Amino acid sequence: MQSEYLVELSNISKEFPGVKALDSVSFDLKAGEVHALLGENGAGKSTLMKIMSGVYELDSGDFFVNGDRVTDIDPRKAQELGIAIIHQELNMCAHLTVAENIFLGREKIKGGMLDQKAMNEAADIILKELKLSLSPQTVVGNLPVSSQQMVEIAKALSTDAKVIIMDEPTSALTSKEIDELFRIINDLKKRGHGIVYISHRLEELTHIVDRVTILRDGRYIKTLNFADTNLPEIISMMVGHEINEKFPRVRCERGEKLLEVKHLNAGPLVRDVSFELYKGEIIGFAGLMGAGRTEVVKALFGANRIESGEVTLEGRRLSIRSPINAIVAGIACAPEDRKREGLCVNLHIRENVGLANLDSICGPLGVINGKKERELTARAINELKIKTPSQVQSVKNLSGGNQQKVVVGKWLVRDAKVVIFDEPTRGIDVAAKVEIYNLMNRLKEQGIGVIFVSSEMPEVLGMSDKIIVMCNGRITGTLPVEDATQDKILTLATRYETYSA
Repeated sequence: MQSEYLVELSNISKEFPGVKALDSVSFDLKAGEVHALLGENGAGKSTLMKIMSGVYELDSGDFFVNGDRVTDIDPRKAQELGIAIIHQELNMCAHLTVAENIFLGREKIKGGMLDQKAMNEAADIILKELKLSLSPQTVVGNLPVSSQQMVEIAKALSTDAKVIIMDEPTSALTSKEIDELFRIINDLKKRGHGIVYISHRLEELTHIVDRVTILRDGRYIKTLNFADTNLPEIISMMVGHEINEKFPRVRCERGEKLLEVKHLNAGPLVRDVSFELYKGEIIGFAGLMGAGRTEVVKALFGANRIESGEVTLEGRRLSIRSPINAIVAGIACAPEDRKREGLCVNLHIRENVGLANLDSICGPLGVINGKKERELTARAINELKIKTPSQVQSVKNLSGGNQQKVVVGKWLVRDAKVVIFDEPTRGIDVAAKVEIYNLMNRLKEQGIGVIFVSSEMPEVLGMSDKIIVMCNGRITGTLPVEDATQDKILTLATRYETYSA
């Protein structure tokens, strides 16, 4: 008898050294539905999906595909069973074409050579089915992230996948690109595909989701129809308690001028940028993707070369030629791309914390003081509630949210005067976001100046004291939060002349 489920996972358990990642978790997926898998970072979502896609072996439990029991699964077998996964960090070969990426590992061969024509034609058929205006011969590295993601979906369809797992698919997309992704998801539903959808942007669920399953601390909590619940109830089940205040912004008296930036120029997306930051103030940078927000903070941190302009900190003009100049001056930065720019993922937590603080943990002969290093790491773990079995847990084995906490935590122990957060809550859960917000508030109350870049407009409005809006490399408006609205920010984010409230 044919099962009504494409996939069934029953009482799945998985344990790693020192961590029980899954404890009797169940999940199922029907044809023609989007089933959201929700939970905080470290809840077990990624582990469950890696079991489904053959990356991990389960320790115990039952796994069925189309009603048939599955054993000894690996990624190739999962693909043969019609299961595909699209990771948050896209696995594309940037130097290959769209068609070559779609058929990577399953290339069409003719006469012992790659049959480029056949691959281009087959890729074109799939792309047209998805109503995508992409050429199969375009080099993937020349495409924006949103289009690369569509190529990943096309690749999944080329394997005849009936089950498509999407892990944080909208984390780097604009509103328009998200709408296009939702169009494709709804089209896939109509064609009988099952979608497993993982996202921390809970407001997205309203548009596409049929059912939700909630995990917490590696345990199954509940499965319910999305129409029968609401976001506050979902959040409460995810974290185990109610979150009373989504954006816990604190008010404190603004101190003296801390940082002054005058006529800063640093490449095409930082043109004549000027602003001031005061002690105990949080400035939020808003704007559309490509507006120049990240480029401004990279220039301030020395990661991008400053062509001209002045940066003054506590009345002293700085010469920032590299990140070490910024760090010594008292400017810290948690970058947007945490894995490439903020962490050494193959090292453990203590080593990452220590690397950012070698000047304070090394003796006169350059020997690391192990006791100091352990104390600093313990402080970072405790203050940010990093979920880890020990200080020597490899960073690559942490969830995305806990990796972000390590990035931030290593700066906590420095005597920083200005702390920059670039997209600090991207890819992390609701409760972890609140912890990041509370950290920003603690820095603010200590008289530290905070600059943060975010693509989440409610976040900018909820946490900023002052909002700077950018468009095409220039500041087009500066708004005190009391006067700011989403409409005003969007208007300024799409104009080219400067406005100030």
